[in-house]
Amino acid sequence: MPEVRNGDVTLHVEVDGAGEPVTVFAHGLTNSCRELAPFTPSLTGTAVRFCFRGHGHSTAPARGYRFEDLASDLDVIARAHGARNAVGTSLGAGAIMWLLEHDPARFDRIAMLLPSSLDLPFRNPERFDGIADLLETYPRDEAIERILEMSIERYERAPWLRELDLLLWEDMNPVGVARAIREVTRDISISDREVLRKVEAPVLLICREGDSIHPAELGRILNDLLPNSELLTLGSEEELIASIPMLVERVRRRLEGA
Repeated sequence: MPEVRNGDVTLHVEVDGAGEPVTVFAHGLTNSCRELAPFTPSLTGTAVRFCFRGHGHSTAPARGYRFEDLASDLDVIARAHGARNAVGTSLGAGAIMWLLEHDPARFDRIAMLLPSSLDLPFRNPERFDGIADLLETYPRDEAIERILEMSIERYERAPWLRELDLLLWEDMNPVGVARAIREVTRDISISDREVLRKVEAPVLLICREGDSIHPAELGRILNDLLPNSELLTLGSEEELIASIPMLVERVRRRLEGA
């Protein structure tokens, strides 16, 4: 698999398809480039998925996990592959917003799934601290099992979600993820939300109700700020996951200008 250097960090990259448009995909906190793989097979052009520093198969520096650092990873990957479209989920959406604050015309078309921060830090950072504590205390597999136990009520409601979570944790780098949690959950992705009114690119926002980490209200705020946005809100996590084929199609249409 190709790699891209960003200073002293080596970023793992996976490329699907070929030609234009070129879209960069930025995953969420604790995940890897695997997270957004379901979105790439149906897209026209080139899909570039990568692992942020400390995540997946990328290297994990001792420090440097603020949104500025993560946005730098995204920017380096996008420039290396000539990507003018961007898709980000949670942490990845925050990295996109950091770039948009500094250059509102940075991307031509954008999709943001489950945005989690704006000019305020992540909600409930203490929950993430608990995950970091487990990753720093126990062997990798035991830490993952203990982390999954934190969602027991969620699995009782929908047992199949446990297998999905296990899949997303498969490439997890415990050292890097713990370091990222300690820094980025106290940071903000953008200092002046009003700058987003200058973003002319079409933006698709996907949120869900009842999510304490990715509040649907944030999607509504972004939809009001971004002049050319479309907001799609799902009613629950189960509905969100069941809607993945539809969401893939909506993202494809947004990126292709349909």
